[in-house]
Amino acid sequence: MNDGQPDDDLEELRRKKMEQLQERAEGQAGGGQGQGQVDPEAQEAAQQQAEAQRQAILRQYVTDEARKRLNTVKMSKQQFGEQVERQIIALAQSGRLQGKIDDDKMQQLLKELKPDKQRFDIKRR
Repeated sequence: MNDGQPDDDLEELRRKKMEQLQERAEGQAGGGQGQGQVDPEAQEAAQQQAEAQRQAILRQYVTDEARKRLNTVKMSKQQFGEQVERQIIALAQSGRLQGKIDDDKMQQLLKELKPDKQRFDIKRR
């Protein structure tokens, strides 16, 4: 990937994949299947495309060390790790990220987003 056009390359990839999915969907609709049925192959392809887009955005905006930290978090707390990923992707897509997120920024982001610990105080009388 060249440094000047990563967004253009990503957009081109998205456009091509969407064309393929539309062609596949049009072919399925004319193939005699019911209109209400969802093609599992097309659905899986769409999920793979969405995952590839997520990974491309994370590679573009997160350093290797920060991605390792995020993957470690996802291994122990999957929902929280996915929440952090979604937050990073939303920031990137809205244009609010300046530069890459390094390990220090990732630590800060994890601290800000971590759920409040539930505390149970038991008082004996």
